[in-house]
Amino acid sequence: MTVIRAIVTDIEGTTSSISFVKDVLFPYARERLPAFVETHGDTPQVQHWLHEAAKEAGLVETPRQQVIEMLLRWIDEDRKSTALKALQGMIWKEGYESGDFQAHVYPEVSARLHGWRGDGLHLYVYSSGSVPAQKLFFRYSEAGDLTPMFSGYFDTETGPKRERSSYEKIAEAIGEQPGHILFLSDIVEELDAARAAGLHTGWLLRAPLELPEAPRHPAYRDFDAIAL
Repeated sequence: MTVIRAIVTDIEGTTSSISFVKDVLFPYARERLPAFVETHGDTPQVQHWLHEAAKEAGLVETPRQQVIEMLLRWIDEDRKSTALKALQGMIWKEGYESGDFQAHVYPEVSARLHGWRGDGLHLYVYSSGSVPAQKLFFRYSEAGDLTPMFSGYFDTETGPKRERSSYEKIAEAIGEQPGHILFLSDIVEELDAARAAGLHTGWLLRAPLELPEAPRHPAYRDFDAIAL
């Protein structure tokens, strides 16, 4: 019998609705990004990520307005850029702290996280959003502060979510054998990569999605359906 000692979970479509990110967080950051860059662009942290964004695009000596326009386009494209995610996280921080919104989590998630943690499992997050944004998400969730549940966070600085090596790095970082780790996601290509690295996988297919007759990975409607 396989003993699961650690669970690594995605966020969008897994612990939380895609619509919250798509319809609340992304528009909030998009609306405020130009003013945020203009007012914070001379701070070292923002300067660093603006430079990284320009470097990613192959731009040199680029006017700030051009970088802003590029970042807005990347938001529209949902580009998995570490620099963009870092800047979005800074903007979202202001929104969370001012009470403009709370992060959505599915109804059963909080209880299951507490239950798994109480059973001695170590819980981690792996999302395309930056680590600071992930921490804000769970600190200001509708279910209250869930950050005490997690032992660590991983983002695209670890590597792309659809590459096997990223999950190998996560297993090494948390000091656990891949065969004792369960990765939860709603994206089958991410699950394929995790399984290739030796992790166990759980495919979240929340309603109204249909459970396939022969899923490529163990498929669950919600966290309560996951039997360890």
